[in-house]
Amino acid sequence: MSNSVAVLGVGMHPWGKWGNNFVEYGVKAARDALADAGVPWKDIQFIAGANTMRCGYPGYVAGATFAKALGWNGARVASCYAACASGAQALNTARAQILSGMADVALVVGADTTPKGFLAPQKGERPDDPDWLRFRLHGATNPAYFAMHARRRIELYGTTEQDIAEVRVKNGKNGLHNANARYKKSFSVDEVLASPMVADPLRLFEICATSDGGAAIVIASNEYAEKLRGKGGVSIEAISTITPTYPSTQLELPDLATDSAAAVNVPTMNFKPAMIDAAYQEAGIGPEDLSLAEVYDLSTAMELDWYEALRLCPEGDGHKLLRDGDTYIGGRVPVNPSGGLSCFGEAVPAQALAQVCELTWQLRGQAGKRQVEDAKYGITANEGLFGHGSSVIVKAN
Repeated sequence: MSNSVAVLGVGMHPWGKWGNNFVEYGVKAARDALADAGVPWKDIQFIAGANTMRCGYPGYVAGATFAKALGWNGARVASCYAACASGAQALNTARAQILSGMADVALVVGADTTPKGFLAPQKGERPDDPDWLRFRLHGATNPAYFAMHARRRIELYGTTEQDIAEVRVKNGKNGLHNANARYKKSFSVDEVLASPMVADPLRLFEICATSDGGAAIVIASNEYAEKLRGKGGVSIEAISTITPTYPSTQLELPDLATDSAAAVNVPTMNFKPAMIDAAYQEAGIGPEDLSLAEVYDLSTAMELDWYEALRLCPEGDGHKLLRDGDTYIGGRVPVNPSGGLSCFGEAVPAQALAQVCELTWQLRGQAGKRQVEDAKYGITANEGLFGHGSSVIVKAN
C-alpha cells in the first residue's frame, strides 16, 4: 500500500532575529504555501501546527493559534511537539488524516521566536527533568554536546578540524543563493578555523545559531492534486518518526548514561541509521536512488555523521566523502544545498518543514543558483532530544 501524498505548496518566512511574535512568521509562511498551492484557505480541511515551547500558551497550541490567525474556517486541528522533529511529526499527523480519508487537503505550519544565545531549559528547579539535569549537573550546554560528538569523530575516525571547517565552507557557498537564509556569507577554511573557540574543537562559525523563522506546507491526496493540477508534481513518499530501540548504547543528551547491554543484545542499527532505514523501506528506495539530502547540521561535525547514517558511505568515512566533493552541488549526492543550519540557525518547530520546502523547490527545478541537476528523490534527516527524530523522502513525479 502506498503512503504517498502530494505536496501542493510550500512557503517560508526568512530566518533571522526579527524579535516579533512567532505567529507572524507562521502566517506569512502559510499564506505563501497556500498561494503556491492555488488552494484557498477556506478549502483547507485540516491544520497541523508544530509547537514552540518558548512563546507562551499560543506556542503550546500552535495548530489552533495559526487557524485563528488565518481566520477560523472550521477545519480540524492538531498541535505537535517533538523537539527538533516537531515539524515532521505535524506533517505526519496531517498525512495520516489524508491517508485515512478524513481530509483531502491539509496545511502544516511551524514557526519560532528564539531568545538571544544558545537554547536552554525552561526556568525553575526541576530535578526530575533530564534536560534540566544535564545543564545543572554536567554543564552540558548544546555547544558542549556538539563538541563531544565532534571530538568522538576525531578520535575514532581520523576526521580533522579542517574537515569539520570544510562543511561550513560548503554550506556557506550554498546559502549565498538562498533568499530565506539568515547568513549569506562565504568563508575559507582558514577563516572558519580563525573564528573564536566555543567548545573545543568547535568554533563559532561551526555551531548553528538560534533564529526566528517559519515554514509551511500544503499537502493533499493524490486524487485531489490530480483534479487541481493534473498529473506530475512532487509527492511525499515516506515519513519516519521512529524511536530508539532498547538497549541504546550510543549516548545522546539529555541522557547522562547509556542503556546496559549486559543481558540484551545490541540492536543491529543505532538510532540515526535505523530512522533513515525506516524511511528507505517505506519509500521502497535506497541511498543509491538519492539526488540530494537536507540534514540537521547543529554543528558542522554532525553533518558528517548523517552521511554515514544515510549510507552514502561506510561508518567513519564521512570526511572522505566531503574531501572527494561528493556532497557539494554538482557532486554525487549534494547535502544541504539550502545552506543548512549553518546559514539558517535553529527555529525548532519550523526546521523539519523548511527541509521539505527546500526539497520541493529542488525537485521542481526552482532552486536557482543552488539547483541540483535532474533531482528525482530527496531525503531529510534531523534529530531532537528525548528520542525524537525524523526523515522525510520526497519524489519528483
